[in-house]
Amino acid sequence: MTKGKTRRNFLITGVAVTGGIVATNALQQNTTNIATPPATMPERVLGRTEVKLPIFGLGGAGQTPLSWEGKEGDAAAIIQRALELGIRYFDTAASYGPSEDYLGKVLPPHRSKLFLASKTDQRDRDGAWRELERSLKRLNTDYLDLWQLHHVSFSEELDTIFSPSGAIKAMEEAIQQKLVRFAGITGHHDPQVIAEGLRRYPFHTTLIPVNAADKHHPRPFIPVVLPVAQEKNVGVIAMKVPAYGRLFKSGGLAGMQQALGYTMSQPGVHCCVIAAETVSQLENNVKIARAFAPLKEQELTAIAQRTANIWEDSTFFRAWT
Repeated sequence: MTKGKTRRNFLITGVAVTGGIVATNALQQNTTNIATPPATMPERVLGRTEVKLPIFGLGGAGQTPLSWEGKEGDAAAIIQRALELGIRYFDTAASYGPSEDYLGKVLPPHRSKLFLASKTDQRDRDGAWRELERSLKRLNTDYLDLWQLHHVSFSEELDTIFSPSGAIKAMEEAIQQKLVRFAGITGHHDPQVIAEGLRRYPFHTTLIPVNAADKHHPRPFIPVVLPVAQEKNVGVIAMKVPAYGRLFKSGGLAGMQQALGYTMSQPGVHCCVIAAETVSQLENNVKIARAFAPLKEQELTAIAQRTANIWEDSTFFRAWT
């Protein structure tokens, strides 16, 4: 496809120039190698991608400097520390403010060792292509490990995505041209829509809310999406693990150990992405992830019960579309 080849050549040339400058500057500013972490996190294979990843990845949105304008220094410190701690999965999106730009200024020297994911909320082919081109430039890379359809909320969106001029065409073309390795679908509004998306198309991954408040919601994600994902060997990435910290309200969970423990003990969940407000918060989260061991059913039940009176506030994101 001539147009596709031209696009790929243009992208690679632009990224090579920009990425080379960034990489050179980064290496000049920091001549030390990433230290081997004193302990490692448990790892799991992400569905049929056959990629083995630590169970904890860094989120690029939410309550984090990574998505805030004017916080490049704070964001860079968090990203650099994540690399030092052994984090290899970095999650972002075209709509996360300066997140892609910040990641693109730190990650290039380490790109070959990382699993880099971004997203598009465009539902048509051309719109999705434009966002992919911008994402690659901002991230200073010539490919994404994972490109995801962002916050798919309604069945009508699926019809548009899978239409002859839908965003799925951009995904297929990008994979064919080796600009993208894997295709994913994300959503935090309606689990039935995500389950239907997995039935209609062989996505490699899905990114969904998996937390201790889920079972109290009238439309829970865990029993609706996870069985479909397991049947099709789809990689499941959990988000909203602490629900922006709302699960830690008075009477709720005791801390991240319970939040992450509950999420990563759900059958079929392979990893999670959690944002960090500070370097110290990131370090604490990684410490908890390193110590993770699957919880027993009795422990899971007790943790979920602690959210019974705060679940509505902790599932606020379900209103987002």
